[in-house]
Amino acid sequence: MKIPIEEILSATNNLLESNFIGEGTSGKVYKGVLSNNQCVAIKKVTNDANADTFMREIGSLVHVRHSNLVTLMGYCENESECFLIYELCPNGNLSEWLYGKDDKILSWIRRLEIAIGSAKGLRFLHTFPRGCIVHRDIKPTNILIGTNFEAKLSDFGLSKLMNLGETSVSSEVRGTFGYIDPEYHRSSPHASAKSDIYSYGIVLLQILSGRKVIDMNMKKPKTLDKIAKSVTKNRKIVEFADPNLHGEYSMEAFRLVFELAISCTGDKLKRPSINEVVTKLEDALGISKRIEPSTPDWSKVP
Repeated sequence: MKIPIEEILSATNNLLESNFIGEGTSGKVYKGVLSNNQCVAIKKVTNDANADTFMREIGSLVHVRHSNLVTLMGYCENESECFLIYELCPNGNLSEWLYGKDDKILSWIRRLEIAIGSAKGLRFLHTFPRGCIVHRDIKPTNILIGTNFEAKLSDFGLSKLMNLGETSVSSEVRGTFGYIDPEYHRSSPHASAKSDIYSYGIVLLQILSGRKVIDMNMKKPKTLDKIAKSVTKNRKIVEFADPNLHGEYSMEAFRLVFELAISCTGDKLKRPSINEVVTKLEDALGISKRIEPSTPDWSKVP
């Protein structure tokens, strides 16, 4: 649906700074209220260099609808400006909950539910009937949190649609530092579902540990996947858990998700499919919910 520029400016009070809610790779995002009283998020694509991103995002999302993908509701384009209008996710993004204010703490159960929701959104993209859609920028800031704390993948400006039967597609290296598949650099750049799995594995490690993707406090900064693998060698997986969990989680489920994340960030040929990822995460949630609250190994839901 094409929306006139007047509606965009009215919805955001002329892009008032107090309505600014974030900035992505291709532009600034503002909250707004349309004339029908619907609350929305409006992305202003910031420069001409991102015009192809604008058209790609429209092309990617116009036929793509899933409960774990942010909904594109409309767009606006004139000679000098481009806007994308999305549903508003009132609970921010996963990064804010992992690294934001102290009062924003996710329980173990909630973390698993968010992990499962985002994985289901990725599964929908990877198994899209017209061909696999590779997101190419999976990271916590692109996992939005809806009204009922459901996860929704967002920002499809870098996505690529592969033809049916293709396993990869030639592409320039794109994405966010720390989340880009290292094998993307080692060979001729080809985007594939396995590259998304790597990025998703890094996000899983962040959900488990509450750590940033690179620890700059170390004498020699290390990426999170390398830290996780060193923990595996020392067999001290419990030390990897986010202190904010206060030990309120199933160790069996934690280990299952940890090992899954390690496999996602491992050798490309041995990485699990997104279907396997969803299945293992649902197993972990089932294990966690079976444990009685009287057990010390219990994870409370806020």
